[in-house]
Order: sequence, then structure tokens, then C-alpha cells
Amino acid sequence: MSSSAGERTFGYWVRVWLPVAIAVAIISAESTEAFGSNRTSGPLRWIFEHLFGRVDNPHWDVIHHVLRKAGHVVGYGLVALTWLRAWWMTLPNSGFLEDAVLALCGTAVMAAADEFHQSFLPNRTASPWDVMLDCVGAIVMQLLVFLFLRLFRPARLARAA
Repeated sequence: MSSSAGERTFGYWVRVWLPVAIAVAIISAESTEAFGSNRTSGPLRWIFEHLFGRVDNPHWDVIHHVLRKAGHVVGYGLVALTWLRAWWMTLPNSGFLEDAVLALCGTAVMAAADEFHQSFLPNRTASPWDVMLDCVGAIVMQLLVFLFLRLFRPARLARAA
């Protein structure tokens, strides 16, 4: 069921913005002490070693760090897509660039709030570099969407203003 701009119901707005709210909730949950590196190392190592075989401690430390940073890129890239979709549906007369900038702003605010929150937790560290990494993930994911639309759905990308 498609809603035109003039008949947007409460249900429409829920469908538009609920994914953003869910993304905020997931990031909030992951920003707790339970997801500090001291708590994720064991479970991630178990999974990694079952997939790729045993690894010694010095190598694991590097792999664990890379996995956690890759999680920032992928996680916040997906968060950015929820924002991009929400703005795309909220502002039907805007272009992709405007929606992408708004999505990046929403993602950056979330990332900064996440790092600020972590600065108060004993087993977490706050880093502006992580905010930048989160924003890189957002930009990369949005560029992939743009390329997909440009190649496979150009009419959708060039919607009438």
C-alpha cells in the first residue's frame, strides 16, 4: 500500500522511522559494558577459530581489533541506510545527495553520542577516531546504494522534483 504525500498516515510514519528507532536501540545496546572488548574477545575468538582454525594470542589481539573496527564500518553503514531510507521517504522532493547528507548527519550524531556514552563506562573507551570510522562506514554504504541505483534503477534515482 503506497501513500501519497497528502495522505500519510500514522502507520506510514511508523514504517518510515521505525527502522531508525531500531538502529538507535541496537547501537544503544551495543554501547554497554556487555559489549566491551574484554567481553567480546572470547565469543568472537570461538567463532573465528571454529571457522579458520587456532590462532595464537598476539595474532588474536590484532584480529579482534580489526573485527571490532570492521563492526563499526558495517554497523554504522547499515544505520546510515536506515536514515537514508527514512529521509528518502520523508522528503519526496529532495534528491539523493540531500537525503544522504541528512543520513550522514544522523549517523554522525548517533556515533558521537555513542562515544560520549562509552566515556563513562569502565571497560569502554571513547574515541573521535571511532566516530570518523563510523562516518566512513556510512559514506561507503551510501555510495554503494548510489552506485546500485545509478546502474540498476536510474529512474528511481532521478525521481521528479
